[in-house]
Amino acid sequence: MDHMSALKDRLRADLTASMKARDEMRSSTLRMVLTAITNAEVSGKVARELTDDDVLTVLTSEAKKRREAATAFAEGGRPEMAAKEAAEGEVIADYLPTPLTEAEIAELVTAAIAETGAAEEGMRAMGKVMGVVTPQVKGRADGGAVAAEVRRQLG
Repeated sequence: MDHMSALKDRLRADLTASMKARDEMRSSTLRMVLTAITNAEVSGKVARELTDDDVLTVLTSEAKKRREAATAFAEGGRPEMAAKEAAEGEVIADYLPTPLTEAEIAELVTAAIAETGAAEEGMRAMGKVMGVVTPQVKGRADGGAVAAEVRRQLG
């Protein structure tokens, strides 16, 4: 079986290094992420090796879970749990591409609206615009933030 994901290999190597360094936080986070990747590999009808893109999707989803949990714990008056989730999120963020700024998202949305000719159609064209923008921002921007910008520009 040839290796499709260099990113997964990097996660495994970093797990070994963090275990040797006795970095508990990093080790446990990387273990959880690798488990999530394994679960994704065996989740379909046929077990498969994930590509780097697939691994990024898993990482993005894991990072989002940590952000949401940190927010929930903070609002629930559990700062120590919020801090733990936030720290895990930061470990995962090391493996994600640099997030896009609001200005970069706005530029991509503007270009997509021009490309699809969606300006005249208004909100009806939201799906068309999201279809163009979503693959461009994969792993680099939250879908909600992108959708909000599309709404703002089409609105």
